[in-house]
Amino acid sequence: MNLFDLTGKVAIVTGGNGGIGLGMARGLAEAGARVVLAGRDAGKGGQAARDLGGEAGFIGADVTRKADCEHLVAETVRRCGRLDILVNNAGTAIRKSPQDYTEAEWHQVMDTNLTSAFLMCQAAYPALLQAGSGKVINIGSVMSLFAAPHTAPYAASKGGLVQFTKAIATAWAKDGIQCNAVLPGWIDTELTQGARRQVEGLNDAVLARTPAGRWGEPADLAGIAVFLAARASDFVTGAAIPCDGGYCARG
Repeated sequence: MNLFDLTGKVAIVTGGNGGIGLGMARGLAEAGARVVLAGRDAGKGGQAARDLGGEAGFIGADVTRKADCEHLVAETVRRCGRLDILVNNAGTAIRKSPQDYTEAEWHQVMDTNLTSAFLMCQAAYPALLQAGSGKVINIGSVMSLFAAPHTAPYAASKGGLVQFTKAIATAWAKDGIQCNAVLPGWIDTELTQGARRQVEGLNDAVLARTPAGRWGEPADLAGIAVFLAARASDFVTGAAIPCDGGYCARG
């Protein structure tokens, strides 16, 4: 038995048209899964699906909206016949001092990073139940554990996502559904490139704290995605696993 073989499995990756999401999607596809990318940018998403090749596809969705989440799951099942793996990766960040956020900005970050995972899990649960087992992978952050002056809503949303992961893990274990969180460290994506432009000294500070001595790449998340999506992790649930080059290990 190949514990990491995903042949015949179907995965949805939200925010999968770039960055960490696409890195994870590539890992899942290479392990044999049929991957459906989801996002708001149809042009970028369609190109990402073509780059993945095989049976990969794209479905447009704004996962902060309940109706879009339900359509995404239903259309995936219609196209692919089932759903086995849900990767809640959609996310955003707005960097300001806490007193400077508007209420709308707070809700934008919380809805994109946390509410979307709740809505997608609700939408996906019947399909995972129908499949007889399932895997939910929520993408948190090392900011689930740490904080910075410019990350108030982001850190709150990612911390909440870890606790949400633990809650659904305890609720759905009886159904054979494992739910875990991945906590990426500082990964080189469009989002963090923006952070480096906005936050003076960030690049040097990250390199100084990261024992691996480099920023991560989206491809560094492929292995943990395959592990948490495969039979290899059938007795792992409710965990929050850093993938950070040792960033969290350094005091």
